[in-house]
Amino acid sequence: MTKTNRGNVICVSHPLVEHSLTVLRDYRTTTEEFRRHADTVSKIILIEATKHLSTKVKNIETPLAPFTGRQLNDKVIVVPVLRAGLAMLIALRDFLPAVSVGFIGLERDEQTAQAREYYQKMPKIFASHIVMVIDPMLATGGSFDNTVAALKKKGAKRIVLVSIVSAPEGVKLLQERHPDVMIITGAIDDHLNAKKFIVPGLGDFGDRYFGT
Repeated sequence: MTKTNRGNVICVSHPLVEHSLTVLRDYRTTTEEFRRHADTVSKIILIEATKHLSTKVKNIETPLAPFTGRQLNDKVIVVPVLRAGLAMLIALRDFLPAVSVGFIGLERDEQTAQAREYYQKMPKIFASHIVMVIDPMLATGGSFDNTVAALKKKGAKRIVLVSIVSAPEGVKLLQERHPDVMIITGAIDDHLNAKKFIVPGLGDFGDRYFGT
């Protein structure tokens, strides 16, 4: 796996990501296949997002001998932006099954493309927590911006944003407003169209993943 660094942005490059993203972008892809490949891409990108978690020594006994190993030391909170973010949460639970989860529900106004918050439920957040905000599509950046602002008000200091596909406009907005936040994505596409959809993109991720 390789990555391209652009300041506080990491674009993950991997043959499996490229393959699965091609399947996701194809309008002929069925819901079943879309879910399977969304899971593959999410896991690879989330592995990169967890790469810098700290560990501590743990002494154990194998069936044959004592062993000094390592276990995770950082406490992680994951915040999926509803509803599409739930798809990435499903992928994350396979390797962080005990992670605490917070929820922020944002609904995009189709006329203004602005996000409106309709729900929020968060665990207690401390400055030491690593808070991962997950949403497959980083388009205008409005949803991520609102979510990060809400998390900072609750005390979050170590925030990582994770997406599958991003638009340069959204990346630029977040770099300007939250230069302290790392952005990890699987692709940075060309632009947003007049309706604020990512081009070439893959359409409405939530609709395609949930079959609506």
